Amino acid sequence: MGCSSCGTATGGKPNGCKSNGGCSTGGCNRMNTYDWLRNLPVANTEDQCNVVEISFSKGTRKDFYRNTTLQLFEKGDLVTVEGVSGFDVGEVSLTGEIVRLQMKKYGVKEENPDMKKILRIATDRDLDQRRINKEREPEAVIRSRAIAKQLNLNMKISQVEMQADGRKATFFYIADGRVDFRELIKVYAQEFKVKVEMRQIGARQEAGKVGGIGSCGRELCCSTWLTDFKSVNTTVARYQNLSINQTKLSGQCGRLKCCLNYELDTYLDALQGFPNDCDQLQVAKGTAYLIKKDIFKNLMWYSLPDSNKQYPLTIERVRKIKSLNRQNIVPEELEPVEVTGSKPVEVEPEFVDVVGQISLRSLERADKKKRQQKKNQQQQQQQQRTQATGQKQGSRQQQPAKQQGQAPQKKAEGARPQPPRHKPNRNKPQEAKKQGKTDA
Repeated sequence: MGCSSCGTATGGKPNGCKSNGGCSTGGCNRMNTYDWLRNLPVANTEDQCNVVEISFSKGTRKDFYRNTTLQLFEKGDLVTVEGVSGFDVGEVSLTGEIVRLQMKKYGVKEENPDMKKILRIATDRDLDQRRINKEREPEAVIRSRAIAKQLNLNMKISQVEMQADGRKATFFYIADGRVDFRELIKVYAQEFKVKVEMRQIGARQEAGKVGGIGSCGRELCCSTWLTDFKSVNTTVARYQNLSINQTKLSGQCGRLKCCLNYELDTYLDALQGFPNDCDQLQVAKGTAYLIKKDIFKNLMWYSLPDSNKQYPLTIERVRKIKSLNRQNIVPEELEPVEVTGSKPVEVEPEFVDVVGQISLRSLERADKKKRQQKKNQQQQQQQQRTQATGQKQGSRQQQPAKQQGQAPQKKAEGARPQPPRHKPNRNKPQEAKKQGKTDA
């Protein structure tokens, strides 16, 4: 829950109030409380609440301090308060009349003489000293866990919180039972040179200190607003008809989720209208056993031994069958009701072209059709080729015959006329001689 100006960042640090990770408006703090009495006018300033709520370690721990100074503090101010043998630095989380409501909630009296005081506005020297001591916390966690393991103590160090002046350290640990850590405190005091305070916390409180994102997608309730942890058991899940699955019902702390209690009262109020003594019903087919109760539709679901089917019955029908069984009368059937969905049935349009929803059969048909068309084209091309080769062969056979019949004609037409050649007559001289004789 950050303010709008914190949404833009430069260099990895949010803008806005320039607190570089916090938020002076109070919208980004863990375990933040909204002051809904802030704008109300105060009738008498003398009766105004002088107690201020201070948060430490980014909201994981809060405490009340008396404002004995003449200065008025606003939400988000860094102040120096009294500590154990020194001072500590915290952030103002609540001021004004709403602090009295918070004190009443936690059982703290405003007139308590042991309540510590606010010293001053935190100076630069105080902030630098706090930053130096806060940098020691990660190393202190690792070293403290190693020491506890060497002493064979059945405990887990969850977090180490250093005071701003470095004179005190609070060790938060988790343990199933009681732990004798008298020797451990001596070792810690000698190792870290501080005053040691051991504080036991639960698994849910550890998850609130560590923080994280739940399965719902939001920040953990224990790290944002939930401070009162109530016990949760599997009976809560049974009332809400949830499957007893430990992995789904458990949170990051390893315990059952705190949100299982949120709707429990609503379910308990709705279940008051259901009969309690109707776990079994006697019918002609056998004994019907109760499976679940539906508070939204006011139905009770039963199952018969000879089938795996579940039968929804109305509350009136269940009470009627139960009254008949008390009179030693066994009805023939359960007479279940038909459960119809509230959503309307969607009618598919006639022509839908949706990518990725084509069935495999249609793809096979299209592929088969393409192969058939390709095969037909190849056959047609083959036929055309055979016809073309047949025509070429026929033309080649006809061409020589034409040349043989037309060759003499071409020669006769193209040759020049020549006188006929006569063979030499061997009898020609004799004829000439005869002519000469006759002339003589």
